Amino acid sequence: MRPQTVAPTTTRTMVLWCPDWPITAALREHNLPAEHPVALIEKGEVFACSPSAREQGVKRGLRVREAQARCTTLAVLSYDPALDARAFEPVIAALEKIMPGMQLVRPGLCALRAKGPARYYGSEDHAAAVLLKALAAIGLTAARIGVADSPFAAEHAARATQFLEDSGADPVWIIPPGESAAFLSSFPLEVLEEPTLAVLLRRLGIRSLGDFAALTRADVRNRFGAEGAVAHLKASGVDHHSVVERKPPAELDVVVHCEPPLTRIDELTFTLRLSTENFVDRLRDAGLVCTALVVRLQSESGEESERRWQHPRWFDAEDALDRVRWQLQGSGDIEHGLSSGISRVQIVPDTVEDLSDHADGLWGTGPDANIHHGLARVQSMLGHGAVLTAMVAGGRMLTDRRVYIPWGDPPSEAVAKSRELPWPGNLPGPVPATVFDKPHPVLVLDCAGNSVDVDERGLLTAVPALLSAPLSTRLEVSSWAGPWPITERWWDSSGRTLNRFQVVDESGTAWLLLLEDHRWWAEASYD
Repeated sequence: MRPQTVAPTTTRTMVLWCPDWPITAALREHNLPAEHPVALIEKGEVFACSPSAREQGVKRGLRVREAQARCTTLAVLSYDPALDARAFEPVIAALEKIMPGMQLVRPGLCALRAKGPARYYGSEDHAAAVLLKALAAIGLTAARIGVADSPFAAEHAARATQFLEDSGADPVWIIPPGESAAFLSSFPLEVLEEPTLAVLLRRLGIRSLGDFAALTRADVRNRFGAEGAVAHLKASGVDHHSVVERKPPAELDVVVHCEPPLTRIDELTFTLRLSTENFVDRLRDAGLVCTALVVRLQSESGEESERRWQHPRWFDAEDALDRVRWQLQGSGDIEHGLSSGISRVQIVPDTVEDLSDHADGLWGTGPDANIHHGLARVQSMLGHGAVLTAMVAGGRMLTDRRVYIPWGDPPSEAVAKSRELPWPGNLPGPVPATVFDKPHPVLVLDCAGNSVDVDERGLLTAVPALLSAPLSTRLEVSSWAGPWPITERWWDSSGRTLNRFQVVDESGTAWLLLLEDHRWWAEASYD
């Protein structure tokens, strides 16, 4: 007996779509007017662009120079996926207050089951109007809504609202029950986002979703497999995906209101002590630890201070208090001092990780825990910039590659980017162990006692024989290598030209020397 085929069920779905959401998030983040042409760049190409930029010929996939050539007033910004998610979180939180059960498909696109809101507000039309009104209250007036028998059909109904004949009507397209397949029938195969399947279907003479949906489900599964069967359900208006309600994240941040406002740091830290302990306890109860947090301070005069702090391990209550105090005191790296009393403090866990990933080992953490504890203690006593960590940056000169940052802070974006640059003329490894803060003057002489130089053709005028090293007498040169020329900013009058040498003296000490403007310098030594 042949098994009976169970017909797929449909779920009335309402999809909310915010067009050009990456652009909207970037405009809000950088306080740019909505009509300003903007392009977001990822990997050297346009990832998204604003409507005003598209009117001037900018489109996705263009190189940056070509996009700027088409629109001379184009504002070029880097695409940040985290910004999209962060900016859309208040939007979906506001919608969940009136219609719970939202599913976040991606920033700018969310879905929910239409049955509950339609029964509560009287109809699907009224429920969509309530959603649009709530979005308009927070400044989003370009949102679109589609309602259909599946999330796939509802999403494309929302996107199709731009073709509505009545420009004054609400941007809502409701597909009546049972008509989703007819609505999708004229759509091209590209909307399935299955390029391999689309090419194969075209070779078989299938050009639209309607032609694809006309095939029997059994034949599609036998010929195209599970992926083809899923695409066939989409084309038929009965998407197999159901709406999965979003579980709101737990409220782990701490907000403390100070009444009256506090003007002394010790009073503020005493007030926050219990709150920070509860903050760490709630994280631990949820099986989490915080490795990066954001501290927001607000004064009674309206001033605001915000900074993101990172910890090399994870924050405990004392660490969180230290960050609040350092932010108030300020340092050479930040200027966050406020001129009036603090009325509100907010501590937000920006990055949390699983507690098991930071659990102590079977025999404890040993020396590492003692080192971290000691460094944290010194930092809490002397300030944020009292303990520094050496980082390797990019550059041609060794002193440029050595950068110090406060212990626990991540490398700055400039340092991270500098390491990725090619830096022609830089010194290959192994690099010297000792790099002088300032190059020491030295002498390199030939056998006759004359200074060795490099001529216009880049050749030595004589063979190095004697070296007057720093804090030592003249030593004989046993071996040497070079020169390796370095030219910086050759097009600018402020540029510099120098030559690098490696020299080993008779004691076996190796030196890295520089020759610039006929003068010799010791940049570093090899140990």
